[in-house]
Amino acid sequence: MAENTTEVKVNQAVLVGLNSPALDREETATERSMEELAALLETAGGVCVGTVLQNKDTPDPRTFIGEGKVAEVRELATAQGADMVIFDNALSPSQQRVLSEELGVSVMDRSALILDIFAQRARTKEGRLQVELAQYKYLLPRLTGMWGHLVRQTASGGKSPIGTRGPGETQLETDRRHIRKKIAKLEEDLEQVRRVRGVQRERRIKNEVPVVAIVGYTNAGKSTLLNRLTGAGVLEENKLFATLDPTTRTLTLDNGTKILLTDTVGFIRKLPHHLVEAFKSTLEEAKYADVILHVVDASNEQMETQMYVVYDTLRRLEVGDKPILTLFNKTDREGIRTDLRDLKADQTLKISAKTGAGLSELTDALEEVLRRDKIYVERLYPFDQAGIIQLIRKEGELVSEEYTAEGIEVRAYVPRKIYEKV
Repeated sequence: MAENTTEVKVNQAVLVGLNSPALDREETATERSMEELAALLETAGGVCVGTVLQNKDTPDPRTFIGEGKVAEVRELATAQGADMVIFDNALSPSQQRVLSEELGVSVMDRSALILDIFAQRARTKEGRLQVELAQYKYLLPRLTGMWGHLVRQTASGGKSPIGTRGPGETQLETDRRHIRKKIAKLEEDLEQVRRVRGVQRERRIKNEVPVVAIVGYTNAGKSTLLNRLTGAGVLEENKLFATLDPTTRTLTLDNGTKILLTDTVGFIRKLPHHLVEAFKSTLEEAKYADVILHVVDASNEQMETQMYVVYDTLRRLEVGDKPILTLFNKTDREGIRTDLRDLKADQTLKISAKTGAGLSELTDALEEVLRRDKIYVERLYPFDQAGIIQLIRKEGELVSEEYTAEGIEVRAYVPRKIYEKV
């Protein structure tokens, strides 16, 4: 009896990039950014069957890469049986439409691919709202004649072709007014989420619970670090954007200080502007954190570029002058450079979230940074004031207490709000 198997078709794509001095550093394509695009495609569930990197003085306004190169890409796509072409650069709606017609296959750019991955990986209600908002903002200028031939399918099945996991509808309405209404409603819903987060944040500030945000380039090892420190059980995968929804866990340091550790979505170069906007409520944890842990993949040849992208994204998010600890991760791997440094960080440490190496130094560094806002107290309390020591233990950091004939000798770090009382 023959087995009844359902074969899921894997998208095969030709990747195209334009390297041009007329483009901004962030917008131009390089061999490295093309490798990253291939990794994004793999994360989305597709396969790269060919790569074309074009060098050109200025982009062609109509086809972006020029008529001759379009013909070359078409021949390659036909020869390799590709069903889509993905550009590393951002395409205008008209360029995308022209290229799709001339190449005879689906055409998308890096932004659309990132959105597709986000559509697959959003799990919480907030994450799905943010993805939906970003997708509609991306699709709005591309409505005319773009999607009539595509059947929009939901993201939940996970078996629809790359680029067609839409905002959860059987087909995309072509009524711009209707989509603008949807965008307005999504922004309203996300504002409500932000308000709830704001209340929770105020409560944490009131309770004096320090917040430490883990940031870094995608796949730098942030989730592995959170799991190693707190046993959070967050998904760890050697894929880009393994974590999309933020996870917050409590960690008690050796000195008894309780902190909240928050994992954030990974940063990536050429992150679409509307995606940063849509994910502000997720990334706000970094904005309002007391300390930022910047996790860097020390084994990646593009380490400096990735660090630049993280700092640039933090600047776009208007993250102020927070204490930053840079953690050069994956130092258990061979061939790691010895000259690891980050001039923007308050302190740099070499760690391996996988093996646990360097994590005790990390918790010591966190204790030291969090002490900066506390006042050191050394005092002898009479026995009838022992209740003050309980207050210090609860609100501050009790370094030592020694019982003598005269009373209790105490050394401690206390927050400013209770300094007068102690």
